[in-house]
Amino acid sequence: MTITVLDTATAIDAVLRAEEAHRPEILRAALAPVKGMFRYFPGEVDLVAMHAMGSGFPLDRRLDETRDALARLRAADAWGRIERALADAVDVQSGATPGICLPDITFLLMLGNPDDEYFMGAARGLVGSGSATGYISLTLRPTDENLSRLEASAVHELNHNLRYAPGGVVWDPTSVVVGEHIVSEGLADAFARQLHGTAGYTPIGVPHLADDAVFDKVVSGLDVGGMQNFTAWVHGDEAARRFGAEPVGVPTGAGYAVGNRLVDAYLAATGKSAAEALHTPSAEIIDVALGPRR
Repeated sequence: MTITVLDTATAIDAVLRAEEAHRPEILRAALAPVKGMFRYFPGEVDLVAMHAMGSGFPLDRRLDETRDALARLRAADAWGRIERALADAVDVQSGATPGICLPDITFLLMLGNPDDEYFMGAARGLVGSGSATGYISLTLRPTDENLSRLEASAVHELNHNLRYAPGGVVWDPTSVVVGEHIVSEGLADAFARQLHGTAGYTPIGVPHLADDAVFDKVVSGLDVGGMQNFTAWVHGDEAARRFGAEPVGVPTGAGYAVGNRLVDAYLAATGKSAAEALHTPSAEIIDVALGPRR
């Protein structure tokens, strides 16, 4: 297994130094190694357009602010910390699940867009992606919170990558339900917490961890199918409105909170670690966690 953390510091600096007309092509070249992340999208993907849609930093304004953000990431040794955290996490996971498929992974760390209200507000300046095996991305603004959670954020996405790697859980778009997504977020947080303590909690879910009304609401949707519904049930109404989905009366990050509660209940009942539960079917986790309620 090879983990490649792309040198996006040099790439972002090159974009910022270039004349505006040349910035898109420089960025496109920098993003080329993660084109496979979008392999499930229909048609040819414009990587620069995907950068913008994914809350990536703007190419035509606020350049000084982006330079300052880049300097802060460099000062924090962001790329080195992520590389070391991923290597340590792979060692822990390999020890817990001998023989697991460990795919080569390309990791993209990108600066986010301070003008994006949803990104800077509800998402707290960080979005991650790790469900396309072989690729992980984090797009962020270097706030104190996000810098303190770099390792945990990277490990969270790694858990998704390994859960859906060959030989693991199959994400079948024709049959997958909200419960799988909820459980996957809970498992990813639990794995990050196993390695990095409370920093492993995804911050958007923390306010709802003890909210039984939110728990009951999200549990009522665990069997909902159709990936178009997942944003609303997992990320919440604000995200649903942002991405054109139908809100269902769920606050931001509720799915993460419920996922943590379900997974923690399962781990407590079975005595397993999060790493050992990597490939446990979500239905089993939910059945054990809910018991007679199911």
